[in-house]
Amino acid sequence: MRYFAGARAAVGTDTEVRDATTLADLVGQIVDDHGARLERVLTACSFLVDGTSTRDRAVALHPGAVVDVLPPFAGG
Repeated sequence: MRYFAGARAAVGTDTEVRDATTLADLVGQIVDDHGARLERVLTACSFLVDGTSTRDRAVALHPGAVVDVLPPFAGG
């Protein structure tokens, strides 16, 4: 899992390794571990799963999947 911008600030690290079967499971794990500040940031985030954009938290994750947490970016 890789964090960017505000998500990275909320977590305090660029990356971490997790074991989850769905994006929803993964989000639940990170919110449980990192708390309300990250949960607030995640409400505006989109995710890349192996390079494919998704907001569908039911998407399945295979072992070794790369998940990027992307808050909205300002500017262009």
